[in-house]
Amino acid sequence: MENNDYKSGFAALIGRPNVGKSTLLNQLLGQKVAIMSDKPQTTRNRIQGVYTEERGQIVFIDTPGIHKPKHRLGDFMSKTAVTTLREVDIILFLVDAEAGMGKGDEFIMDRLSGVETPVYLIINKIDLVHPDKLLPLIDSYMKKHAFTEVIPVSAKDGNNVEALVTQVFERLEAGPQFYPEDQVTDHPERFLMSEMIREKVLHLTHEEIPHSVAVEIEQIKKRETSETIYVGAVVVVERSSQKGIIIGKQGKMLKEIGKLARQDIETMLGSKIFLEIWVKVEEDWRNKPKQLRGFGYDQDEY
Repeated sequence: MENNDYKSGFAALIGRPNVGKSTLLNQLLGQKVAIMSDKPQTTRNRIQGVYTEERGQIVFIDTPGIHKPKHRLGDFMSKTAVTTLREVDIILFLVDAEAGMGKGDEFIMDRLSGVETPVYLIINKIDLVHPDKLLPLIDSYMKKHAFTEVIPVSAKDGNNVEALVTQVFERLEAGPQFYPEDQVTDHPERFLMSEMIREKVLHLTHEEIPHSVAVEIEQIKKRETSETIYVGAVVVVERSSQKGIIIGKQGKMLKEIGKLARQDIETMLGSKIFLEIWVKVEEDWRNKPKQLRGFGYDQDEY
């Protein structure tokens, strides 16, 4: 018998880089499916997070931050985010309460002007500003775009996130369950492993590293002598100097990256792993279509 009270649909998380989209997605799902970093443009692919409860199922899509691209990878990232706007039921436009409105926000709102999908303004990082500053900030955004709803949240603390979920469910129509109720993402474990390693590289290295690093999982196999799972990964950078930074003095940096990534991967898999990481140089890989496709950034889709 069909349950007409069960609602489902797709909600896109968009916003300029570093406004907290991945943090919000992880908060909504109660676990990590998107990597977090204080470096902008951390997310490169669309990450689908599946939220399921008795009211229904919301598939949240964490898009790359929309920005003016400087290379082929950046072009892929921006096209991915903009394409998503045509495929969802609701758009959640995240902005940074502390930073205020910037040119990046205006750039995105220009692209929202012709979109018929309902757009919610999600003002994030309210834990960092005085409440008196919120109303003038909301007013400044409303003058630029007629948002369907305005919801202040703290993705970091979880403040008002449940209210956001309720507002999304109120907008959705009756629909099917797209994913099993225990599934939280549509990405395979291999992809999540590579993202967890990349997160640690972003967290531990200097400014010149973040945008020029990619991670590829080359091998996953269960060891015959134990229950431990062997994972072989390659970190790819564009210059020899970057390789040296990631390896670190006497290999200390690479060892720390591996230790922290292993802990996250073990939590995800619920199993002991042996993680081995190599670093190699692929000059200017962000501008080479073949390399981009090899790392999962397939521009042919757009």
